Amino acid sequence: MTDTTQDAEFSASIDRAVEVLAGRKIAVLTGAGVSTDSGIPDYRGKGAPTRTPMTAQQFLSSADARRRYWVGSHLGWKVFAAAQPNDGHRALADLESAGVANGVITQNVDGLHVRAGSGRVVELHGTMRRVGCLQCGQVFDRRDLAERVEADNPWIRLPENVELGPDGDVTPASADGFVVPTCSVCGGTLKPDVVFFGEYIPVEKFREAEQLVHTSEALVIAGSSLVVNSGIRLVERARRRRLPVVIINRGETRADRRATVKIDGSTSDVLRAFAERLPGLL
Repeated sequence: MTDTTQDAEFSASIDRAVEVLAGRKIAVLTGAGVSTDSGIPDYRGKGAPTRTPMTAQQFLSSADARRRYWVGSHLGWKVFAAAQPNDGHRALADLESAGVANGVITQNVDGLHVRAGSGRVVELHGTMRRVGCLQCGQVFDRRDLAERVEADNPWIRLPENVELGPDGDVTPASADGFVVPTCSVCGGTLKPDVVFFGEYIPVEKFREAEQLVHTSEALVIAGSSLVVNSGIRLVERARRRRLPVVIINRGETRADRRATVKIDGSTSDVLRAFAERLPGLL
């Protein structure tokens, strides 16, 4: 297939999606692929590194595991926090401002939708912006905690070429001697406000996502392979209500056969095209 043919098919798929979405209020579900243009790698995209993320059970049951986690999490978070919203994030904020999108449901923990200006964001898997105490419930801003980490561990430095993961973590060469941050109120165990592997999405958070889909007339999925069950469950909610489903993703997803339109391409490019064309079709 020639590049010209591919370009023509890509443009035609965008045209079909715009026709399907025209005049409808849409809910948007995003995954890691939306943030790749901001320098944050995808979990499962082509060329993605093999990852062995720490489970909630490991984190809670082992002081050594928590030490390893916090070293890698701190180093990765500094790079993670420096990432900027890309045009896909901004396009979704524009769609919301124009009254086309009801909001964004995201599987990402990077906070880039909020920073891009989206007003209604359901963060299914939590956010790296906050850290909570598992004992007393006190919540801390991650930036403040980062200052404490560096004050207690002055040797720690951000490597020039750190290998960043989608959750803002890296694999540290060594965690020896690292002072793990604890709650400044009660001395309890701190945990980032994210859903670890082995944990369930809070019921109230998923209900909020369901409600957003329920009050919409179409569902757009951007940058998610839908391997995580929460995404498939939302697709099923839309399918039961016979809502059009548009999927934008590089490569296959678990719901391609259920999609009204599937677009294989850059989420940033497609979402910007939607932001330019859909508001005029309300």
